[in-house]
Amino acid sequence: MEFRFTEEQQMIRETAAGFFADCSTSAAVRAAMVTERGYDLSLWRQICDDLYLHAITLPETIGGMGLGYVELIAVMEQMGRYLVCAPYFATVCQAVPALQLADAASVSGPWLERILGGETAALAWIGQERPGCEAVTATCEVVEGGFLLSGDYRLVVDGHSADILVLAARQAGTEGREGISLFVVDAAAEGIRRQWTPALDQTRHLGRVEVDSLLLPAEACLGSCGEAGTVLEQVLQLATVALAAEQMGVAQQVQDLAVQYTREREQFNRPIASFQAIKHKAADMMLRTEVARSACYYAACIADEAWQGGAMAAELPEAAAVAKSYCSDACFSNAGEALQMHGGVGFTWEYDVHLYFKRAKASELMLGTASEHRETLAKLLLDGGANA
Repeated sequence: MEFRFTEEQQMIRETAAGFFADCSTSAAVRAAMVTERGYDLSLWRQICDDLYLHAITLPETIGGMGLGYVELIAVMEQMGRYLVCAPYFATVCQAVPALQLADAASVSGPWLERILGGETAALAWIGQERPGCEAVTATCEVVEGGFLLSGDYRLVVDGHSADILVLAARQAGTEGREGISLFVVDAAAEGIRRQWTPALDQTRHLGRVEVDSLLLPAEACLGSCGEAGTVLEQVLQLATVALAAEQMGVAQQVQDLAVQYTREREQFNRPIASFQAIKHKAADMMLRTEVARSACYYAACIADEAWQGGAMAAELPEAAAVAKSYCSDACFSNAGEALQMHGGVGFTWEYDVHLYFKRAKASELMLGTASEHRETLAKLLLDGGANA
């Protein structure tokens, strides 16, 4: 596959890069990450009102841009480079796909319009640390006039501050992807308890959402009751590709930071960048980043096919697993090398490398580790061989 950006895609990528370079500075990131919300509301308004980046995949029928995943991945790459503190990943890469794929328009339309207006959203599904749909432990019970939800959702990205929640719950006695439904609800609804859960990565906030006998009307269910397991899996695969793009952006940025520092730091009256060992480390970092970029944008093309129902949609699980496994390794390895190339100061609070290192580790664990995705690839290959 020969890949190159269209003129429009390149413009989106360059616009995002220039904006985040100016607005997501080290000082801005450090100011936002210590707040409970985790981001500057004025920055989010700029992302929505000025750049309209939140509307990339929203349908044109409601005023969105109606674009695809290549454009979204281009934005996520730059968000990783500049550690943008914003509810973009939670809203655009998780909640929006859930709303659009689970229900074409009948229920999701008004909620998507609220997101278009600048409201934030979050997808909650993790009840226990297991892969994919197996992590769903919250239960839903059909009652007169609607549904009764109970459960404890953990590690919800921006779940404590989102305006809208998409909740995954399963019917009692089911497992895997069977019996899962998706529900959309106003986060301020009575019966929902939320709290911020401080984590290793201070630049991305996680929340805990608890519901106890939450009564929802029938129209809160996205699509058919008990049949959203396949949709949830696809949403998580799309989010995995987006997260891999962010990791690739982190890998690129820590490489740039390390090279810049080694050009300035001198030992024996010359920059340490001139030492062969440093050159080898920089070359290895560049190789990892470039291969990660290739894997990531291939996965973006496949995600675009899946998003639009194209002929290659069935390849999404494999492409997502390849991208996430390699980008996780590249991101964490590059961040570790950058710390080493900075020497002792790389571990200090004054330098930003430690922030990228924490993001690298946290994102490595999110949506499946590299080992888990390689296991997925092995199963796909073995199943393909058996079917052949």
